[in-house]
Order: sequence, then C-alpha cells, then structure tokens
Amino acid sequence: MKTTTIVHTGLQFGEGPRWHDGKFWFSDFFRHGVFTLDEAGTEERVLTVEERPSGLGWLPDGDLLVVSMSDRKILRYDGSTTSVHADLGAVSEYDCNDMVVGPDGTSYVSIFGFDLHAEPAAEPVPAHLVVVSPDGTVRTGNKELMFPNGSVITPDGETLIVGESYGRRFSAYDIDDSGMAVHHRVWADLGDLVPDGCCLDAEGAIWFADPVHKKVVRVREGGEVVDEISTDQSAVACMLGGQNGTTLYVLTSRGTHPSRVNGTSTGRVETAEVDVPGAGWP
Repeated sequence: MKTTTIVHTGLQFGEGPRWHDGKFWFSDFFRHGVFTLDEAGTEERVLTVEERPSGLGWLPDGDLLVVSMSDRKILRYDGSTTSVHADLGAVSEYDCNDMVVGPDGTSYVSIFGFDLHAEPAAEPVPAHLVVVSPDGTVRTGNKELMFPNGSVITPDGETLIVGESYGRRFSAYDIDDSGMAVHHRVWADLGDLVPDGCCLDAEGAIWFADPVHKKVVRVREGGEVVDEISTDQSAVACMLGGQNGTTLYVLTSRGTHPSRVNGTSTGRVETAEVDVPGAGWP
C-alpha cells in the first residue's frame, strides 16, 4: 500500500481541510484556530475560534464560514470582522462538526446527534443533516444519518453525498431548487470501513479518511474500493489540492478522543500525489 509524506507538524487535532486561493486551509480544535499552509510550508493563523473550529467553506462573496463546534454556531469572517451567520442551538443539542458550502452559499452541516465522548459510552442515534441558507436560515431534513461527517457536492451542484461514520456508508441526496437535500439513497456501503472527512475527484470517486484503520480510501459509487494509502496515525480528513489538484492532503492525529490529543502537538499534515484531480465542493 502507498504511504504519505509528512509536510507539517505541530497540530493538536486538525479538521476541515480545504484548498482555497492557492493555499491549504484547516481548523485545529485545540489550538482554537483556522490556519493556512502555503506550498513552502509556512503556517499562518487566519482566525481564532474559542469554541473549537471545525468545518470550513466560503460564501459567493468570499466571506469565510466556520463551524464553531461547542456553541453550535456558524461564524462568518469577512477578513476583518467575525459575526454569527447561523445559530444551530435549536436543532442540535450536541456538537456540530463538518460542513460543505455549495456554489450558491447554502451550507450543509454535520451534527453529532449524541454525546460522542460520554462516560459510559452513549448509544448512537440518528441525526439530522442541517441545511443553512445563504441568508443564515436554518432548516433540517429527515433524521436518518448515523453520525453524519464529511460531505461533498458534485460539480453540477445537484447532488450532496454525506459520509456516515457510524453507518459505515455514504448517503446521497438530490439538492432541490430551495437548497434542501431530498430523496435519500445509499451511494456506497463501506463494509467495515469508517468514513470521516472526504473530498470528491473529477471521476466522481470519493477519497475519505478512515481513522480506525489508519488510511485514506478512494471509493466509487456502489462501494468499489479502487485505491488506498496508509498512514501511521489516524487519518481524520483529506482534501485534494495543489497546483494541479492532484495533491491529496491528509490530516492525521494520534487519536480522536480529546484526552489523546488536547495539549499535544502530535497532529500532522501529510500528502500523497494521486492521478485524478479534485472536483466539486469543498
């Protein structure tokens, strides 16, 4: 199996990887910030988010959207001022997580649905996918996703595909004229694989991180696994980028529980070159 190259260290827990304006962007939960990494390897803090940042995306006017996990909000940053774009407290009792922002500015936000780190462990329950209109209006669809996590939107803007970490599958929805995700169907059953952060390529396949099995996996609709790349830490999210769109950036961590990573500097950015460039959103 192919392996990655470590290009940056010192993260505590990286999430929400994106390629935007010629730079790699990511959140770090426990450094409470959104960062960029240029191709020379220089890290820059863009924004501080005290309540733990996660999913990232951009509105059509260029403003950055950031999921603020523990206070269940989406923040909007225009380059100088931060405001609340949407408050998700009424639709989520527990943490919010990843997000994909579509071409019209509609955001699709993953929520935990239960207390992931409860002691003793809580029984997983289905969760809503939260849809946030460009004006910040919050809506929810059917409660049918088992820990929705990384999501992608196809290049035509018509299909949303959501990874379900506890469902061990990808689910697809049609995006209707109002931006709602409708007509749920299973896009791929993954067997024992556990999908986390993901991205789409130009052949319609999805690369996803599997933190349990310490690898990133490329899967086609229907569930055929066509490529795998191993990591020696838990792979938690991935994104295609670079000058040609064929650099697969992978965020890794020595674990996913806060007690394993909070206050450490063991998180990494790793890369591997692949054949097919990224497409769609994020």
